[in-house]
Amino acid sequence: MRGVSGISFGEVIVATWHPFETQVMEAIRDSGLELQMIFNKDAVMVLPPGVNKMTGLCAALEELKLSPHNVAAVGDAENDHAFLESCECSVAVENAIAALKERADFVTQGSRGTGVVELIDKLIENDLSDLPALRGEPILIGKANGQCIGLARYGRNVLVCGQSGSGKSTLVTGLLERIVDMKYQICLIDPEGDYENLAGCRIVGDEKNAPSIKQLKQALEDPTEQAIVNLVAVPTSERPDCFASLVAEIQELRIRTGRPHWLVIDEAHHVLPTDWAPSSPELTDQLSNVLLITVHPGHVSPSALSKINTVIVVGREPKAILDEFAMNIHVASPEAPESDLDRGEALVWFRDENRVVPRLKAEPCRNEHHRHRRKYAEGELEPERSFYFTGPEAAMNLRAQNLNTFMQLAEGVDQETWSYHLKRGDYSNWLRGALKDPELADQIQSIEKDEGASNGESRKRIKDLILQKYTAAA
Repeated sequence: MRGVSGISFGEVIVATWHPFETQVMEAIRDSGLELQMIFNKDAVMVLPPGVNKMTGLCAALEELKLSPHNVAAVGDAENDHAFLESCECSVAVENAIAALKERADFVTQGSRGTGVVELIDKLIENDLSDLPALRGEPILIGKANGQCIGLARYGRNVLVCGQSGSGKSTLVTGLLERIVDMKYQICLIDPEGDYENLAGCRIVGDEKNAPSIKQLKQALEDPTEQAIVNLVAVPTSERPDCFASLVAEIQELRIRTGRPHWLVIDEAHHVLPTDWAPSSPELTDQLSNVLLITVHPGHVSPSALSKINTVIVVGREPKAILDEFAMNIHVASPEAPESDLDRGEALVWFRDENRVVPRLKAEPCRNEHHRHRRKYAEGELEPERSFYFTGPEAAMNLRAQNLNTFMQLAEGVDQETWSYHLKRGDYSNWLRGALKDPELADQIQSIEKDEGASNGESRKRIKDLILQKYTAAA
């Protein structure tokens, strides 16, 4: 009726050819149907609204439990734009339209099927690791001298180290937030339950139940889910073996699906002690996009540290920490300032570039990371961060290595000793300086300044505040 020839019908698509696009548009208008017209070079296609190659791909990936971050898409025409943009690597064959080639990560030398074969060969050869465009926008660490400093999305094995309370958790939490924002999947090994409040994560294991491989598989099955593996219920001596069984499962999933995209290991010395060695050399070689967190790199397996190409240091004596790391893997330590870093600052060593960023202002995380509650309540703080009841004459030296011990000792010390520290403001100073808790420190400081409070009353009020915030919550 409209003089259109060469019409074909499918279950979703009605198609014809140029130059009949005007007649097709008139037919859509006259029919009053909500339809869209798209082009595939000379092909003119009519589709329901919101239906294209991208929506089809997303439906297939959901069924296959795969992530778009592990897809290379190849196309040649106008209807391939959204499809290619939804994937990690966009490829245009040589005979593609100019607009598609301009936006593609990689343009093949061959046309049509020959170009696709070229892409497949590159995938087999090196998984496209030689394509710089694949690295995309980096994961922001922070800024130095007005420039953004970041991690490439692929090929980075990172070590974050520094003393307790130096800001490691805040820096790492910010990195994880930005990784998740990019829709990459993370699996976080959490030996002490410090990341249980990280938003949007599925936790496997708790303080009473060790994680199982079955639970881990279920947590990682959906590419949009983030997994935290809580090892609190696993005895310290058994954590390396537990980790070995878990990481074998994680690596198998990575080989099959390419995810989890990032493996994060907090308190790395718990699961990768100095005597740890992989069950096979291939395991270490396969470890990529790994983020290790520890206080002392010298307490972590040299086999694991040998794969690190980015070191981020926070806190005091950054040069000494770099030297400790370098000595552990028998490499030369870089030239770096020895002065302490301020809170919120970091030193970054890109080993493979032989580049040191000495004072980077770390990008803050969105949400304050309320970690260490269990550690502060029940764990063992370093000697320099513990509280010591000495009394006015320094006649005693009772160490409180955590808050539970502090409260036990507080009940037993004599009135003179308790009042001595109370009037000096030692309790609030300890919480403010060693435990980095200004909110609780301010509350306790008000008790210290309350001259009308009796000795017993001040002990009870301070104990109740600590119980309310830490012990009960832990």
